[in-house]
Amino acid sequence: MSNEKYTLPALPYAYDALEPSISAQIMELHHSKHHQAYVTNLNNALQTYSVATQSTDIPARIALQAAIRFNGGGHINHSLFWENLVPSSSPDAKPEAAATLVAEISKTWSSLDAFKKEFSAALLGIQGSGWGWLVKDKQGRLAIVTTKDQDPVVGGEVPILGVDMWEHAYYLQYLNGKAAYVENIWQVVNWSTCERRFSGSRDDVFQVLKAAL
Repeated sequence: MSNEKYTLPALPYAYDALEPSISAQIMELHHSKHHQAYVTNLNNALQTYSVATQSTDIPARIALQAAIRFNGGGHINHSLFWENLVPSSSPDAKPEAAATLVAEISKTWSSLDAFKKEFSAALLGIQGSGWGWLVKDKQGRLAIVTTKDQDPVVGGEVPILGVDMWEHAYYLQYLNGKAAYVENIWQVVNWSTCERRFSGSRDDVFQVLKAAL
């Protein structure tokens, strides 16, 4: 475990590419400062955990679980989040790029608009910091779930679409206007990524983490 060194993944677009939905200032701080901090703290916690393991220090290993969960979750969630975004001018930002997924969404929620409304309501219903996710379960059924703080989707579900509802994701631009942030983020959702994740497995989705080692 001591050899694991995670790195900050490069964004597939410029910091200003998601404007006006998400400002360049927010993207730069969110990626280069917040996400980087999760990576740095995760690596430090894993290194300390490795030392504790080698010395059979069980209390120290237990004490480190919270730091690994929080910072590891932050790294996982943000790595997935960046891939879920794309400039609004891209063909990938159109729901037509996810024909199979949108058909399943329409079957589950009656329409894409109905799904967006329910998903947005789930995001705005998060108390404090957290994330909203569209997931696929082991039977291939879709569901909307929320996770607290930086808890990732680590059960058997496949995370298809995730939205960061921490204040650092929107406050510099939207202040307390969370509803406007949620409304505008739909303009920059990468539906092509959503389609790929819906059609793939958990291993396919989390491949981005292996690339960041």
